Amino acid sequence: MIRVEDDAGREVGLAHVAQRIVSLVPSLTEALYVLGCGESVIGVTRYCTEPTGIVERLDQVGGTKNPDVARIRELQPDLVLLNAEENRREDFETLEQAGLTAFVTFPHRARDVGGLLRRIGRLTGTDPRAAQVASELDCTLDELARAEPAPPIRVFCPIWKNPWMSFNRETYAHDMLALAGGSNVCAGRAERYCTVVLSDIAAAQPEAILLPDEPYVFTPKVLPDLEPLRDTPAWRANRIHFIDGKELSWYGPRTAPALRHLRTLLTRLGLEP
Repeated sequence: MIRVEDDAGREVGLAHVAQRIVSLVPSLTEALYVLGCGESVIGVTRYCTEPTGIVERLDQVGGTKNPDVARIRELQPDLVLLNAEENRREDFETLEQAGLTAFVTFPHRARDVGGLLRRIGRLTGTDPRAAQVASELDCTLDELARAEPAPPIRVFCPIWKNPWMSFNRETYAHDMLALAGGSNVCAGRAERYCTVVLSDIAAAQPEAILLPDEPYVFTPKVLPDLEPLRDTPAWRANRIHFIDGKELSWYGPRTAPALRHLRTLLTRLGLEP
């Protein structure tokens, strides 16, 4: 019997290594392939896009917020991967009532990801590879911690438009920015994912603006809408950068390389006059 605790504090038990997996979390779908158990994945959401050329051939079971629970039951998985934020409680409860085994994830910090990967490794029989990926992340985190600290650069990173939204210090995305040397100007907001007014952001005088391509797809067409920030250091120095949104939100094997890339970017921006 395999027993592990998920991020909801529940004991999850399997009689044997998972051989039929439905993933409702895009980053974990990718992680399963990196860990070496992709052949066990039988169902994914339409937002599961990695690895390309492979996931397109799998059964799609709806979106993260509106999965086709009936179809998931038909697939008879022995493990369903969910996220406490991306997926809905009612869908989790319906799956549990149907007798399916669910593993709920909810990493708040980059440091949480290694342990999560190790637990998924136990459930999927990929312990050695999971330990390797987790160790690589631990090494990256340790290297960042030992590096000479530079003055943090104030960053505005929206995740949505109409209305403008960003994230506070209680989120995984914030931790990624902080570890990379960014000072999130929305850190003190009350809501994890907060609506913001650009005049308030301007008052915070961000030194860099990072525009991810998910969940909202920011493109250069958005720049005229950011005119209220024209008197900020970020705007005046043209420190406006479009980034891969997966670097901030896809936890798993991407965490370590994302941290390294974000640290390089923010360090460079901090050195620019």
